[in-house]
Amino acid sequence: MLKALSVIGFLAMASGLLGLLITRSVFSPSPFVIAPQVAALALMIWARITFGRRSFHFAANPTAGGLVTTGPYRFVRHPIYTAVCLFITAGAAAHLSRTTSLFCAVVWGGAIARMFTEERLVVERYPEYLQYAAKTSRMIPHVF
Repeated sequence: MLKALSVIGFLAMASGLLGLLITRSVFSPSPFVIAPQVAALALMIWARITFGRRSFHFAANPTAGGLVTTGPYRFVRHPIYTAVCLFITAGAAAHLSRTTSLFCAVVWGGAIARMFTEERLVVERYPEYLQYAAKTSRMIPHVF
C-alpha cells in the first residue's frame, strides 16, 4: 500500500510540473525567480552527489548502503523534494493564478505524500532513522 501511495505521489508531482510547463509557468526572467531556482538546482545536485550512485525508484524503495545523514541531509531529511518544491514554487509565484497555484499545490501534495511513505519504509529498513528524524526537519530547518 505504501509503495502504491508513493507512486501516486510521484505521478502527482509529475502532473503538476507538466501542467506548469504546458502553461509556461515554470521559468521567468526575474532575478527574484532565477535566484531561488538556481539555489534549488544547487541543492538538488548537492543532495544527489551526497546520496551517491543509488538509483531513483518510481515507487519508494529504501536502498542498500546505509542511511545518508551527511551533506544537505544534515539539515533536512528530504533535500531533493525540498529543491523540487522550491523550484516549482518560485516559477508558479512569478505567474500567479488559480491554475498555477493548483499545479503548485499538486506538486507539493505529491512530494509530501512521497516523504511520508518513504519515511515509513526507511524506518523498516533502518531503525536508526527515528533518531535521525527526531533531530532533522523534513524540508525547512526548525519549521517542517
